[in-house]
Amino acid sequence: MTQTMNVKALRLLAQDADDLAVISAALQDAVTRIGDIQWEPKGRRLTIAFNRFCWETEAPAVMRVRAAVQLGGVLGVKARNLRRDSKEAVLELLALSFAPDQTAERAPGGVITFAFADGGDLAATVECIDAALADLSVPWPAPRTPGHEG
Repeated sequence: MTQTMNVKALRLLAQDADDLAVISAALQDAVTRIGDIQWEPKGRRLTIAFNRFCWETEAPAVMRVRAAVQLGGVLGVKARNLRRDSKEAVLELLALSFAPDQTAERAPGGVITFAFADGGDLAATVECIDAALADLSVPWPAPRTPGHEG
């Protein structure tokens, strides 16, 4: 039996900030390309495909898996410090966060921010937290475990 057989596919839903924190932890150190970010204004969906590090596996099973996160009820998306002209540019995700809108007419909406290494981020204004994360492939061996200095 190979190491890939020991990893169960993740399927996570988020409807509040605590749920979103779980998805954020599962996606820490995931990598994506600019071309893997799909914003559908008419469908009000934002979908991002990642190569996710499998933090839930125990050493020595260092694995990655293809996964996607999708946000529903997205009203708008803004990018900062991302090379949108380069579809092959690689981004490393640090965390997802949610900042609620403080006005009564916009509750329970707010902004979900994807914070990437090197200072880039993607901010999605949402009606409410409606997020899903799903693994899409069989895991494969990763060359190393992501490290964090400091």
